[in-house]
Amino acid sequence: MNIFYTSDIINDLAYLGQEEAVHCVRVLRKREGDAIVIIDGKGSMYDAVLTEVTKKKCVARIIKVIRKDQQRNYKLHMAIAPTKNISRFEWFLEKATEIGIDEITPLLCEHSERKKIRLDRLEKILLSATKQSLKATLPKLNDLTTFEEFVHQSQENIQKYLGWCEEDTGKHLKDHYQAGQDVCILVGPEGGFSLQEVSQAREYGFETISFGESRLRTETAGLAACFAVNMLN
Repeated sequence: MNIFYTSDIINDLAYLGQEEAVHCVRVLRKREGDAIVIIDGKGSMYDAVLTEVTKKKCVARIIKVIRKDQQRNYKLHMAIAPTKNISRFEWFLEKATEIGIDEITPLLCEHSERKKIRLDRLEKILLSATKQSLKATLPKLNDLTTFEEFVHQSQENIQKYLGWCEEDTGKHLKDHYQAGQDVCILVGPEGGFSLQEVSQAREYGFETISFGESRLRTETAGLAACFAVNMLN
């Protein structure tokens, strides 16, 4: 199934952006009258028929809603430090999207080895993973944010955890997270969080936890946390 994404839907007309239109026309050779499937990134998937096709523009008329993503009773927000090898961070984004995640904030920490990211490339990876897993909800990706700024602006009245490899391994995320609750989880860079960051996070209500007995890579820890929250729910 070839799936196309657009958030530009007015009444029953869906307007594909240039990149999606190019893929539709030049790669898949779609023409006016052809049926396609569209997601809006907000949870809905549609059957549609192409009504206008050019090399850089496609318009489709929505025929019906195929399905809507089931509304979950919790939200998972993960703030995670991009890895020095960006392909490992991209792997995390892809797999977390497939499993289920609502919001991701790339985190700039004291020990971070990667201090810049290409947000446009990462957004494409999220979109590709959303389509591949037949989801209609696109995770929100925030810009690179400093650790201090993130914890300072973190929401109250949600469960908040910081993964710390120095924590007692008996204090596992799965034993503390309460299912059905919104949760924010912090995962540090290869060098881990600094003691100052851990102390600061605790001041803003973050509880330090572990992800098990093994010391995990950043991307593995992030995926383990994502999997645990989804399984508990």
